[in-house]
Amino acid sequence: MLLTGDDEAESELLNGADPARTAAAHPTASIAWAYLADAALDASDDGADVSKVIAAYAYARTGYHRGLDQLRRHGWKGFGPVPWSHEPNQGFLRCVGALARAAKAVGEEDEYLRCLDLLNDSDPAAAQHLGLA
Repeated sequence: MLLTGDDEAESELLNGADPARTAAAHPTASIAWAYLADAALDASDDGADVSKVIAAYAYARTGYHRGLDQLRRHGWKGFGPVPWSHEPNQGFLRCVGALARAAKAVGEEDEYLRCLDLLNDSDPAAAQHLGLA
């Protein structure tokens, strides 16, 4: 499945825009939520700062659901390829990866494993690229 990107959101982020402002202006852009989730996880002191982990979890879950909405509108049935190599898919896949990391950090093993399964079903290269292989 090949998603269409949000060129404006992607351009803003690549040019250093505040991801929170980008997410507010482009709430359907999974890539903005991925930036927020990754930043919160990076600031969580390897999961020691639970408030940052929970923020990352919420950001990642939002971006994941926005991506699912787009995938379903394109005919995706909940399984099958979502190639990492197609750049517009990366926002969704990064959100799945961030959700996995946040779930692991709070001890939600079932969610962590579901996210890993989804990444591997979508494209094993995504899990590998995100350090989750």
